[in-house]
Amino acid sequence: MTMHRTRFAICFLLLCAAVASAQDRTGAVSVRVAPDRADWTYEPGQPVTFSITAVRDGHPISGAKISYYIGPEMMPPKISRTETLNDNVLRVAGGTMNEPGFLRCIATTLIDGKTYRGLATAAFRPTAIQPATDDPADFDAFWKQGKEALAKIPIDAQMTHLPDYSTPNVDVFHVNLQNIGAGAAASRLYGILCVPKGEGKFPALLSVPGAGVRPYRGFVALAERGIITFQIGIHGLPVILDQTVYDSLGRGALSGYQNFGLEDKDRYYYRRVYLGCVRANDFLVSHPKWNGRDLAVTGGSQGGALSIVTAGLDPRVKGLAAYYPALADVTGYLKERAGGWPHMFRAAGEGSHRTPEKIATSKYYDVVNFARRVNAPGLYSWGFNDEVCPPTSMYAAYNVIPGEKRLLLAIETGHNTTPEQVEMVNKWLETFLKEGGVKGN
Repeated sequence: MTMHRTRFAICFLLLCAAVASAQDRTGAVSVRVAPDRADWTYEPGQPVTFSITAVRDGHPISGAKISYYIGPEMMPPKISRTETLNDNVLRVAGGTMNEPGFLRCIATTLIDGKTYRGLATAAFRPTAIQPATDDPADFDAFWKQGKEALAKIPIDAQMTHLPDYSTPNVDVFHVNLQNIGAGAAASRLYGILCVPKGEGKFPALLSVPGAGVRPYRGFVALAERGIITFQIGIHGLPVILDQTVYDSLGRGALSGYQNFGLEDKDRYYYRRVYLGCVRANDFLVSHPKWNGRDLAVTGGSQGGALSIVTAGLDPRVKGLAAYYPALADVTGYLKERAGGWPHMFRAAGEGSHRTPEKIATSKYYDVVNFARRVNAPGLYSWGFNDEVCPPTSMYAAYNVIPGEKRLLLAIETGHNTTPEQVEMVNKWLETFLKEGGVKGN
C-alpha cells in the first residue's frame, strides 16, 4: 500500500513538472529610449547619447536585437544600425546638431513575430528655431477682406435644445450659424453650445476641433463651472448625427480635405474654416449671458492651429490654450527640415504638392503667420516625441508670438496628452476666464 502511494506521488510530481515545463509565456513588451539629459535639451554642437531598453514584465529582454535610426526628426536617418541587447541598456552615440532643431532616435525590436517601437527626441536650443515660411505682404489685407465679407452676412443663429445632453445646471443646444458664402455657395457652421443656468453673466470659451470628421457633445464640465462653451465642427454639417455618417464622409467626400483647393488662396478649404471661427465668436459675444469681456479659445492639433489662427484674426479673443498646433511652418520640408501637419510638402517629385501656386497659398494659412499677430496671453503645450505635429514646426510658430506666452512641456509625449497636462491647462483657462486675466503663471 505504501509502495503504491509512493509511486502515485512520484507520478503526480512528474506530471506537474511536465505541465509546468509546457507553460507558455506572454507579457507586455516595451521599448524605451531616452537621451542622457533629464530635460532632453542641448546646445548646438553638444553630443547626445541615447539609452535604449527593451523589457517584458519589467525585466530586460536579454539577447534582443535592437534596430535604431537617428537623424533630424521626419528626415532620413543619419545613423542606422542593429545591435544585440546583451546588457540591461544599450547606449548609442547619437551625434549632435549644429543648429537649432530636434534629433530623433527611433528603436525597434522583433519579439515573437511582433515589432515593438520606442523613440526619444533631443532638442537643440529650440527657442531659437526660426520659421521657414515667410509673411505675404498682403496677408493682413487678404484676411481683412474676408472678415469684412463675413460681417455683411447675418449670423442667423438656429438653436435646438438638447434635453438628453443637458444637466440640472447647464442647458445644451445644437446650434447652426450662417458662415461665409452667398447664394448657392452659402455655408453653415454647426456646434454644441453649453450655457450655465440661472441668473448672471459668464465668460465664454470657443472649443475648436482636431482633424477628422466626427460628432460632438460639448464642454459640459466647464459650463458646470460657470463658463459658456461652444464646441464647433468645421465641415458645415450637423454635429449630432450617427457616427456612421461621419465615418462614411471621412473615408469618402471629405477624405484629404486638408488639401482641397490648395492651388488657390480664395478657394482653399481652410478659408471657410478660419472665417467660421470668427463667426463662432460673433455668436458668442452676442449671447445675452456673455459677460461682455472674457473670451478665450482652445483646441489641440488642428484645434491648436485654429486656436492660434482665431487669436491672430480676432482681437476679441483675450486668451488661448493650444495643444500641439498643426498647420505650422508647413514649407519646412522645402528647406530639408520637418514641416507641420498635414505634411503636404513632404513628398517631392512628379504629382507632389510642391507647385508654386500651392506653396504661395500655404503662406496665407500657415499658423506661423497668424502667430506673428497673436497679442493675447496664451498657454501652449506639447511634447518632443510628436510625429504628427513635429516640435520643430511648433516652435517655429511659438517663437514668433509677440504676446505673453507660456509653454507647458510634457516632454516624452507624442501626439497625445496626459491627465495632469489637461488638468493644468483647464485650470489655467478657468482661472483666466473667471478672474479676468493670467493668474498663476
